Amino acid sequence: MTADQANPGVDKTAVRNAATVIVVRDRMGADPSILMGQRGSKAAFMPNKFVFPGGAVDATDADVPLADTISELCHTRLADQSPDGLQAALTVAAIRELWEETGLILGSQHNWPDPVPADWQVFASAGYRPSASALQYVFRALTPPGRPRRFDARFFLVDADEIATDLDDFSRASDELSHLQWVKLSQARQFDLPFITEVVLAEVAARITDPTPPGSVPYFRNTDEASLFLRLYGKEMPANG
Repeated sequence: MTADQANPGVDKTAVRNAATVIVVRDRMGADPSILMGQRGSKAAFMPNKFVFPGGAVDATDADVPLADTISELCHTRLADQSPDGLQAALTVAAIRELWEETGLILGSQHNWPDPVPADWQVFASAGYRPSASALQYVFRALTPPGRPRRFDARFFLVDADEIATDLDDFSRASDELSHLQWVKLSQARQFDLPFITEVVLAEVAARITDPTPPGSVPYFRNTDEASLFLRLYGKEMPANG
């Protein structure tokens, strides 16, 4: 579901929180793959571009009961330069967008408390609740001013081994992304990518075989005053940081 469909009265000039998921397959192999799809030609935001699954946080995401939460370190870093309490909504949004746009389930087998939200009924009927424990917070980017849509996007990395369903079955995907496919990391830059996707890919490629959280999370912050690369450390901020 697009942000405009979910929130028809939303201010399109406002910055919206968003979550994006980078699913990596054969991470320790010679040439890992990442899951990408193509946005429609009529999309207001990044038309025709190949992107990772993702989208805006919905108002109801904070109310969805996670089976497992994200790690304490990632939880803390998500709160850095953000309102505390947003972490759960961001991780739920990441899992929901992955589900809606690809049909893949990131979850664990748990019963849901009643009632199950409408957007999650098919997900729940498969016997799963969303689980954020495998998500790793790796990047943040704020869309520059002047764009038709602006998002404060958090990027999460997850191993494809953590997906509960068939990695090649996109039959339950919505039509938001076409040409869903596993793209070799070494070949990804041959596609028509947004600038920020290229930046994130470079960050991911640099540490693809390291399963531990990064020492800090890059934050590409674009404001009316300046474009800055910052670092989000959370609990691991150095004394001179």
